[in-house]
Amino acid sequence: MNIYNTQEEINKVIGHLKSQQRSIGFVPTMGALHQGHLSLIKKGLQQNDTVVVSIFVNPTQFDNKEDLKKYPRTLEHDVELLKTVSNDIIVYAPSVEGVYGNNIVSTHFEYGGLEYQMEGRFRAGHFDGVGTIVKRLFEIVQPDRAYFGEKDFQQLRIIQKLVENYKLSVKVIGCPILRAKDGLAMSSRNERLKPNYRKAAPFIYKTLKTAKKMFGTKSAKEVTEWVEKQFEKHDLLTLEYFTIADIDTLKPLIRKSNKKQYRAFIAVFADDIRLIDNIALN
Repeated sequence: MNIYNTQEEINKVIGHLKSQQRSIGFVPTMGALHQGHLSLIKKGLQQNDTVVVSIFVNPTQFDNKEDLKKYPRTLEHDVELLKTVSNDIIVYAPSVEGVYGNNIVSTHFEYGGLEYQMEGRFRAGHFDGVGTIVKRLFEIVQPDRAYFGEKDFQQLRIIQKLVENYKLSVKVIGCPILRAKDGLAMSSRNERLKPNYRKAAPFIYKTLKTAKKMFGTKSAKEVTEWVEKQFEKHDLLTLEYFTIADIDTLKPLIRKSNKKQYRAFIAVFADDIRLIDNIALN
């Protein structure tokens, strides 16, 4: 497995692949890989001649400096995990300086209002950081297709809008959420959960599944109030937000329409670990 740390190295490899007309799939990650990431990579391997996986903890998308400091950096383990899928994966693991130089700042992007909903309300500047790094990585890797998990559904929609706005020649593909046997959405943050919080965390998905059933007969307001009450009664988990939104605009649902699709989005604190999840409602 080849690992490249500089833009010069990866540019040379990409140039060679392009000269051979080989299709390139791309999975951008912040490392601390798990089976959810591997499912994206496997999809990429099915649809492309080559897959590039970037491993880069992007400082500009963290609004909490402590969260950035604590984020796991496990490159050796990540590479070993990638080898269980294929030895032909190309790994791009640049330094912060290699990506940003001495100017670690993000660019402000407009996403038609998508950026002001949910995560945008609670994590200032987060999507500017996401847009900055993803656009930069797209320019470096020049992929034909890029793969993102639906667990970060808002991020997926924003990247699709980024590609549309800048007319980037990459197809963005959303992939289903991969869950542990108990229903918890796979996330690098799960490894940081204390045992009692890890045991409690599947309550999030259980609540989402019930909310989906209720959505068939209840209003968004009624479902939201029910979810809020469930977390008010919970001893360990604290609800930050629960929103039912139109999947196109991500704006909160006011009145149902049979012509639109909706998802329920949730953010929960398990001690100091923030977990997000979502579920399609129709």
